[in-house]
Amino acid sequence: MEYPNDPNEYMEPEEEWEREGLLDPAWEKQQKKTFTAWCNSHLRKAGTLIESIEEEFRNGLKLMLLLEVISGETLPKPDRGKMRFHKIANVNKALDFIASKGVKLVSIGAEEIVDGNLKMTLGMIWTIILRFAIQDISVEEMTAKEGLLLWCQRKTAPYKNVNVQNFHTSFKDGLAFCALIHRHRPDLLDYSQLSKDDPLHNLNLAFDIAEKHLDIPRMLDPDDLVNTPKADERAIMTYVSCYYHAFQGAQQAEMAANRICKVLKVNQENERLMEEYERLTSDLLEWIRRTLPWLQARQQDNTLNDLQKKLEEYRLYRRNHKPPRVEQKARLETNFNTLQTKLRLSNRPAYLPSEGKSVTDIANAWKQLEGCEKSFEEWLLSEMMRLERLEHLAKKFKHKAEIHESWTAGKEEMLKSQDFRHCKLNELKALKKKHEAFESDLAAHQDRVEQIAAIAQELNALDYYDSAAINSRCQAICDQWDRLGTLTTSRRNALEETEKLLEKIDQLHLEFAKRAAPFNNWLDGACEDLVDMFIVHTIEEIQGLIDAHHQFKATLGEADKEYQAITALVTEVQHTAHKYQIPGALDNPYTTLTAQVISQKWGEVKKLVPQRDNTLQAELQKQQNNESLRRQFAEKANGVGPWIEKQMDAVAAIGMGMHGSVLEDQLNRLKDYEAAVIGNKAIMDEMEKIHQAVQESMIFENRYTQYTMETLRVGWEQLLTSINRTINEVENQILTRDSKGISQEQLSEFRSSFNHFDKNRCGRLAPDEFKSCLISLGYSIGKDRQGEIDFQRIISIVDPNNTGFIQFDAFLDFMTRENVDSDTAEQVIDSFRILAGDKPYILPEELQRELPPDQAEYCIQRMQPYTGPNAPRDALDYMSFSTSLYGESDL
Repeated sequence: MEYPNDPNEYMEPEEEWEREGLLDPAWEKQQKKTFTAWCNSHLRKAGTLIESIEEEFRNGLKLMLLLEVISGETLPKPDRGKMRFHKIANVNKALDFIASKGVKLVSIGAEEIVDGNLKMTLGMIWTIILRFAIQDISVEEMTAKEGLLLWCQRKTAPYKNVNVQNFHTSFKDGLAFCALIHRHRPDLLDYSQLSKDDPLHNLNLAFDIAEKHLDIPRMLDPDDLVNTPKADERAIMTYVSCYYHAFQGAQQAEMAANRICKVLKVNQENERLMEEYERLTSDLLEWIRRTLPWLQARQQDNTLNDLQKKLEEYRLYRRNHKPPRVEQKARLETNFNTLQTKLRLSNRPAYLPSEGKSVTDIANAWKQLEGCEKSFEEWLLSEMMRLERLEHLAKKFKHKAEIHESWTAGKEEMLKSQDFRHCKLNELKALKKKHEAFESDLAAHQDRVEQIAAIAQELNALDYYDSAAINSRCQAICDQWDRLGTLTTSRRNALEETEKLLEKIDQLHLEFAKRAAPFNNWLDGACEDLVDMFIVHTIEEIQGLIDAHHQFKATLGEADKEYQAITALVTEVQHTAHKYQIPGALDNPYTTLTAQVISQKWGEVKKLVPQRDNTLQAELQKQQNNESLRRQFAEKANGVGPWIEKQMDAVAAIGMGMHGSVLEDQLNRLKDYEAAVIGNKAIMDEMEKIHQAVQESMIFENRYTQYTMETLRVGWEQLLTSINRTINEVENQILTRDSKGISQEQLSEFRSSFNHFDKNRCGRLAPDEFKSCLISLGYSIGKDRQGEIDFQRIISIVDPNNTGFIQFDAFLDFMTRENVDSDTAEQVIDSFRILAGDKPYILPEELQRELPPDQAEYCIQRMQPYTGPNAPRDALDYMSFSTSLYGESDL
């Protein structure tokens, strides 16, 4: 039958007994024998026994004696008379004593006991057994019956062929009784030799051992248990309760062992987290150390192709090599925070990483890495601009040098010539005019020589790799130019000396020479300008070149008129020479230019004009495409940038607890933010593609946005890191709240007070702000010298590293310890003392018997030998080991 939840309601009405079959003769026989043996186990302490339970309790004398023995109290003096009313009075005294212990007696009266009613007598004895033998059994806040059954199940769980489900059929084969004995006293029997097929042997063995070694009398008959289909539950419960009380000391040892296992398990997990942190930190710092020299290298390249390879290597590093390290850094910080939280919750000292491996060291190394990345990328872009400029200048220098060298070819020989010595007057005058034209031409070329020198100087300033060849060629041009100047002056003086001998000058040739020379220079300049190379970066710059070209085309009409006028002079010379047969008249003594050269150059100019139009239009299209790329990048950057800043503010607000919601809501909101950030990764990837196209198009600035790809990358990584760090902080707060039993209201009060005094919203308090916060929470801190000493002691707890600030985690940990009890070293020492049987030391076999194998071995390896007097050789010092778990230790 099931027993009522109220431990006082032990007796049922008579009809309830009948309904549950308690009047079954076999059960009644078992109860009578068991209850009689149970009563005798106590009455023998008073020097008496009973044989018939229904007869010897009728006068109430032995019943009162039984109650005095099992309760340790003195009952009222019994009536010594032999009359019926004397017996009823004595029985009533016993029943009143039972009722005074909080037991409600239902349907049991003194008259039935005096009359020898076996059923009522057994019910009364069962009530006494429940009250004084079973009621005090408590396992995990269950009822006495459920607790006793659970105790049996736990103790017999490791044993083969034992499955305790009730107090009738589960004990029939005797193995359950043998398992209980072997679990607590394995030296009394060999369980492996027992068989389920021999229940009588098992039962007799268990009953004999219990009677001989455990002082538990035989209360059950093995034959009755085996032959009865369903044994009496009350009889077996009574007998099993005697086992429970006999092994109660071992139960305390088991509880002590469980406590030690719990403490050791926490310590082992903390050691694993420390080793993982050290490993991850070493790996990350080593990677940063190997990466920094590559980012800090500034070896200049000679060509754009070589530099482009470096840029592609850097992009590969950003896409493939760095993202796993960002994840590793976030996981490392999360593991560190989790470890520190677990250490605080288990009253362990805070974990101090090895030198150079703290979170601050990692952050500094990471900051140095990001700074090197930024400077390396800026250097790559500046190098690209420099090399592009150098290649342009080198081509321009070569082009102008070739034009100049082509023009100066043969000029020195011409100036050194003495041809005027054998000329006629007109030929001499022609030579003189020709020389004057040459001087004019020479002056016109002065600007080109200066441009060549300026370009060479700029190439040297920009550290062009082939500066030696440029300087050599430029020096040769300048030296030649100086020689031309000297030779020109010498020839002019010689011609002026001979001019007195020659007078006639052909005006027509002279006019042609004067007009053809500047026009020829203009043609040379025009051709040079039309094929001149250019470099632009904006639409405005190319539009300026187009406008200048349009202005040039507007001058072609006047140039055509000049061309027609010059060719008309030649035509007139030809006509005159033919008409008057002037020898050598077709040779213009004043210039080497001919109408054919002018016509050829004029045709070249007209051919180059449309080509120049096409080149400028192609460049305009390129700049328009670049402008489109700028607008595409700016459109997305102007959306992503503010969104990242808004998300950062929202995450920071949650981390400061400004929303006031419960921690689980904050955690869910943070995970929603994390999912949103991950969901927008495609936008960042698309911007990376646009940014790559921008760089490949040589676009170096963007006036449509203030954001660069680098700032967006850093913001994106900082947002992910902030979310992960805040999630970890909230999870640690939940862990602190749940493990320490802090209510949500207390946690909210702590957060509200902290935020109230955190005026700068920086997530930390100065010592003065911290003191004000403690006072606002009701913490008493005196204003005298003792109060300052107490406050400095608190500061040493919440700020062990003397940073000058108190973080919220340290504040919460302090308030938790002030409001919640926790395990101490003394509790662990007491637990080891129970396992050791009150000895100041403990033996390895005792640890192996009471603890799981892995944790027993853990203790044996770390405990110091006990050095006290009269101790065995293998005795271990559990006191120093327990203290080391809560203080400075090599563990």
